[in-house]
Amino acid sequence: MTRDDRRAPVDLKTDRPHAARIYDALLGGKTNYAPDRAAAGKVAANIPAAQAAVRINRSFMHRATRYLAAEEGVRQFLDIGTGIPTSPNLHEVAQAAAPDSRVVYVDNDPIVLAHSRALHSSDPAGSTAYIEADAGDPEGVLATPHLRETLDFERPIAVSMCLLLHWLPATQDPYAVVRRLLAELVPGSRLVITHLASDIDPTGVSGLESALASSGTAVKARNKDEVARFFDGLVLAEPGLVVPQRWRPEQVAQDIGDPDAGIADDAVPLWAGVAAKTA
Repeated sequence: MTRDDRRAPVDLKTDRPHAARIYDALLGGKTNYAPDRAAAGKVAANIPAAQAAVRINRSFMHRATRYLAAEEGVRQFLDIGTGIPTSPNLHEVAQAAAPDSRVVYVDNDPIVLAHSRALHSSDPAGSTAYIEADAGDPEGVLATPHLRETLDFERPIAVSMCLLLHWLPATQDPYAVVRRLLAELVPGSRLVITHLASDIDPTGVSGLESALASSGTAVKARNKDEVARFFDGLVLAEPGLVVPQRWRPEQVAQDIGDPDAGIADDAVPLWAGVAAKTA
């Protein structure tokens, strides 16, 4: 450890829920605290398939990453809103398909930072890095030295923003965040998104929004057309914008053991898509 790596004690803010730790609780992880578990309980109370949904979301992320690395030749990934490390992480999936893949993770939860060493276990042919930054501040993300030390912005980069954009506060325009990041990328780059859907199980999702707001944790669901706006000017890969268990479903069994995910389309209130920047 270098002198610069030694930091003063960090306030982990364990007295309030955080998105990364809520998802960890829903995944059955141990890196969470009472407020996170209480918030996860509210999620599950309003959306009965919540635990299945977060697993299906990770399965989608794995399939999208494998598709991009193995089939589309993408070798650089920027994962924003990383969350608590849970193996296999994105770099493990990418480097299993293409060992020379380079990956940068971004999150603003100090607990993710504390576990970030798990995100540095790169294949020697590739590289991984972790930067602590706010997803709602694309200028801050883009200005971080480790980002451009690890990724070559003259080559295509896949930006992954899974289960992230619905957490951005009302003061931050998520469409502007995505546009700013994409503006830095060359043609051939990709955008990968999953987003809470307001038009799938609308009663449960509305109840979730209200329940989380009452605990000081705001979330903003969007309908299919609103999520599609994030992909304006891009070309969506088949099968387009769908619930995550229906994106390349022939590969679902490889990840979670059930060809149909055992979940109806209207049970998982998420939209998922992968799109390419062509100009």
